[in-house]
Amino acid sequence: MAGSSNFLDSGDVNPQQDQRPTHGGNLVWAAQVAGCSRDRILDFSASINPWGPPDSAISAIQDNLSSLNSYPDPNYTLLRQALASWHGLSADWILPGNGVAALLTWVGRELAQLDAVYVIAPAFADYARSLKAFDAPIVRYPLTVAGNKFTIDWAEFLEFAGTNNQQNGLLLNNPHNPTGKLFAKGDLQALLDNFSLVVVDEAFMDFLPPDQQQSLLDLTPDYPNLVILRSLTKFYSLPGLRIGYAIAHPQRLRRWQTWRDPWSVNALAAAAAIAVLQDSSFREKTWQWLPAAREKLYHKLSQLPGLTPVPSAVNYLLVQTDLPARQLQKQLLQTSQVLIRDCTSFAELGDRYFRIAVRSASENQQLLAGLAQIIAKQEKP
Repeated sequence: MAGSSNFLDSGDVNPQQDQRPTHGGNLVWAAQVAGCSRDRILDFSASINPWGPPDSAISAIQDNLSSLNSYPDPNYTLLRQALASWHGLSADWILPGNGVAALLTWVGRELAQLDAVYVIAPAFADYARSLKAFDAPIVRYPLTVAGNKFTIDWAEFLEFAGTNNQQNGLLLNNPHNPTGKLFAKGDLQALLDNFSLVVVDEAFMDFLPPDQQQSLLDLTPDYPNLVILRSLTKFYSLPGLRIGYAIAHPQRLRRWQTWRDPWSVNALAAAAAIAVLQDSSFREKTWQWLPAAREKLYHKLSQLPGLTPVPSAVNYLLVQTDLPARQLQKQLLQTSQVLIRDCTSFAELGDRYFRIAVRSASENQQLLAGLAQIIAKQEKP
């Protein structure tokens, strides 16, 4: 999978061929495979912070239950002001949405107007979904893999894409999903002059302390062609509420507002989002816990025969496996009620990779024990 070997809209593996979910976190499907209730599934497939939801979010939801008999503010004034204050911007640079997935729809509509859209692959399946919905011409540019590391030569990429071509778009995430690789801010900033529109999905950036983040967020006032997507559901463990937001030039966001439905975020999600932005203790707890927990899990996985984890900067690990990932996923569900994310929806990875979240020490041990049991049975003559 070298950077020089690229694919024009190579497409994603269709997980519905065997009724597998495209995304992680599908506990209904997992419970059917495991033959148990969904409450018994230990979910490593969705990369969610195990320490949440924070008490601040729960309190805000309880305090705002009375708002359920009213429509939300369609302008989301308080939420936008809170997010703007958090990022040091004015509120007209912020547009909340029903998770990053919903905002990707408007990203797809914008990018589809260009001659070509470059996607750094492997890539989140919803990128292809949003782009194909508007018949965007997709060019997938794969990362280079060497051993257990994924890299990219940005100069080579620009040569491939054609430098100073203002009729092309670029869609990528940082930190990268599913590899966990963190791209340097300087490298990404150098791309901004070469594309008509650059969209950077920073859904997992919050898992890094501020001094380690490589966000382009502070560049948005200087680059009208830059869109940043952020999620509050991953870090604060609120995927059921669906809350994300876009940071971009106000003119672009005003156009998106004419496209979207009037109430794209429910009242409880908006209240919880405002509350968690003020929860510094939850953030500090996560930042102090994650590096050591990730390193320990990485080390333990490396010791299991046939498994090769990929170094990660965030709260998940991509793991190469000698066993077919789908087979491993099924056996883990049936023997341990543990759900991992097979990576067949990432077209370039196929069935020899799976992705797991970093969870608590006891939960990580349950995963490791389940994997060790399956691998040991495979090794018996």
